[in-house]
Amino acid sequence: MIEALSQTIWLVPLYALIGAILAIPWSPGIIRETGPRPSGYVNLLMTFIALIHSLVALVDTWEKPTTYLSFSWLHAVDLNITFDIEISTITIAALVLITGLNFLVQVYAIAYMEMDWGWARFYSLLAIFEAGMTTLVLCNSLFFSYVVLEILTLATYLLIGLWFNQSLVVTGARDAFLTKRVGDLILLMGVVALLPLAGTWNYNELAIWAETANLSPTTATLLCLALIAGPLAKCAQFPLHLWLDEAMEGPMPATILRNTIVVSVGAWVLIKIQPVLALSDITSTVMIWVGAVTAIGASLIAIAQIDVKRSLSYSVSAYMGLVFIAVGTQQDATALKLLLTYTVAMSLLVMSVGGVVLNNITQNLTQYGGLWSRRPISGLCFLVGLASLVGFPPLGSFWVLTEMADHLWLTNPILVIVMLLVNGLTAFSLTREFSLIFGGKPKQMTVRSPEGLWALVLPMMVTMGFALHVPILLYKWQLFPAWEALSVTVAGSFTITTLIGAGTAAYIYLNEDISKPIELPSKALQDFFTYDLYTEDFYRVTIVFLVGLISQIIYWFDRYLVDGVINLVGLATIFGGETLKYNASGQTQFYFLSIFLGVILFVGMIFSNFIF
Repeated sequence: MIEALSQTIWLVPLYALIGAILAIPWSPGIIRETGPRPSGYVNLLMTFIALIHSLVALVDTWEKPTTYLSFSWLHAVDLNITFDIEISTITIAALVLITGLNFLVQVYAIAYMEMDWGWARFYSLLAIFEAGMTTLVLCNSLFFSYVVLEILTLATYLLIGLWFNQSLVVTGARDAFLTKRVGDLILLMGVVALLPLAGTWNYNELAIWAETANLSPTTATLLCLALIAGPLAKCAQFPLHLWLDEAMEGPMPATILRNTIVVSVGAWVLIKIQPVLALSDITSTVMIWVGAVTAIGASLIAIAQIDVKRSLSYSVSAYMGLVFIAVGTQQDATALKLLLTYTVAMSLLVMSVGGVVLNNITQNLTQYGGLWSRRPISGLCFLVGLASLVGFPPLGSFWVLTEMADHLWLTNPILVIVMLLVNGLTAFSLTREFSLIFGGKPKQMTVRSPEGLWALVLPMMVTMGFALHVPILLYKWQLFPAWEALSVTVAGSFTITTLIGAGTAAYIYLNEDISKPIELPSKALQDFFTYDLYTEDFYRVTIVFLVGLISQIIYWFDRYLVDGVINLVGLATIFGGETLKYNASGQTQFYFLSIFLGVILFVGMIFSNFIF
């Protein structure tokens, strides 16, 4: 029975799709008597079934060899596309993480969306999220991974635009969709170009092919750069990072998934195709520097934001930048562990903030304060999430970041400095948020702000418990770095930067004698970080200007050349027709004259070719 559940693990994505379909009767205009809430409960039940199935399969496959399943999808002439599935401890553990977090998010949404009538649409879209992410981690084919990424892009667009009667929501959904489409389009070029070169889209076969592939440096570089474009956009890396900021207009339960697992699926694909990316040293260098620039830049931007969701979104980009560095330096196992610790910590942070935003009806950090005495559970969860995300011993990310930096200490110490800087800036940013929300004295918006309903608090408590146990799980799963291999200098450096960043922020933002908001001596520098490094202005004077210029040229060409030629032919036809109608007098001599003139003109044209 247990083995059968392992072999049918491909049913897990179908549970979510069944839940999405069963939610349709509660859409507006079909069933109104019961209200929309049953649609949420149906999806909650199907996600719980998927979680149990994944847990049982994980127990059965633990430390067993990886097995593969293949289903023929399309066979035409020499083209054979199969849907390949990988059943391993890693993929099923990812299923447990995805379905478990989805279950907690759906419980969380019961309270957060309590007064919303769009339950059927919202829970159906969450189910599509779940189905897409679970399919992606099981999928062993680059082609179908791309298809799933497209589905997730669509679901992201629809979830951001859930409250479509608000102009900012519509704009945010549109911008997020178009930004991700840029990366998806370039990725599609790479996926299509890879097939004739490698002859397969299967990840395992691609790894074998990459070992002996003989590509020219130019071909390998162009191919690999195209392949990283999609994950670059999905992980909100510079310069395609602004979509995550725009996505904050959506409901907070969707933000929990989007800021944790959805951005991680791009990194998952990046890790799977890493053997191919290793063919180009230039691509590895690009990944490293894109990750480093995004990590540092996003960390600085996060500190300058007064919108709590925007600030958290830039911390997401920063940590995805660290994942890019890990993949670019061929530390795939470390990248996977960083995704685990990051996902748990960031989901806890967003959950704790979500209840505050819901109750206080504002996302402005300057309007918060004094919530520690009123919402101690939320404050404690935020602190645990903060400590779990940065290099604070003995929690999860400390060990992963230390292991990653330890591998880079001798070969690339500059990247270690980047990691330490990002760690200190993130600790400063998150402590700043905690101090502004939970510290100080209550303000007008926070005078009445009790802890939320049980459906808000319970998922936070469960996630906090899991975050506290991540180091133990890493140790039990033999994923813990060896004690003797760790550098005391590196480990101590992460601890020191964490304490410096958090201590500095606490001193500034918990000190009543220091006026708020903090202003830098240089107004230009402060605006530089406040306005996202002027990325939107950069887009406007480069990409938007170029597209607009090309559009104007095409418009002019179409308006005055294409339409002009057609209009000229039309006018000539009308003029000729009007002229010829005067010859239609009914007299035979006029017809003969017309024929005679035509023959003379025809003969003249023929002889002119011989003469000239």
